[in-house]
Amino acid sequence: MNICVFLSAADLDERYTRPAREFAELLGKGGHTLVWGGSDVGLMKVVADGVQEAGGRLVGISVEFLQAAARPVADEMVVARDLAERKALLLDRADAVVIMVGGTGTLDEATEILELKKHGKTTKPVVLLNTAGFYDGLKQQFRRMEDEGFLPVPLTDLVFFAEEPVGALAYLEESAGVL
Repeated sequence: MNICVFLSAADLDERYTRPAREFAELLGKGGHTLVWGGSDVGLMKVVADGVQEAGGRLVGISVEFLQAAARPVADEMVVARDLAERKALLLDRADAVVIMVGGTGTLDEATEILELKKHGKTTKPVVLLNTAGFYDGLKQQFRRMEDEGFLPVPLTDLVFFAEEPVGALAYLEESAGVL
């Protein structure tokens, strides 16, 4: 599978890097391809290193103004004109999406794929990896949206919340029929 991972390029502490690296190693050992923002810094580098070291492929989608931070060695690197094109290319190349810890850019990417799913424009499985409870507040907000009628489809049809990397990949593989 081509698994798109939305995540931070910030340098983060061990409570975030350890699970990210664990997921990356599972992805690589599973023979999957990482599709990611292409950066060779912070958490993005941790995940790319883990996938590559475990034998997986890397497909980066960078953007012109961040090209200097792009990973020098990837199986494929595409440079988009702007963030909107980058996001579209990331989603186009993905069979599935994992949302890891991140800031406003990650949140923007996450809401885009969920909005596409809500409107039936994609059926790709989406996992929100809730490392160290990072997305507890967002999970609560999504549940409130569902409870109060803001979501026309059940939340479980939009996103799977995983607390651990192994559960995240297992859900994706099961959704894709990969055993």
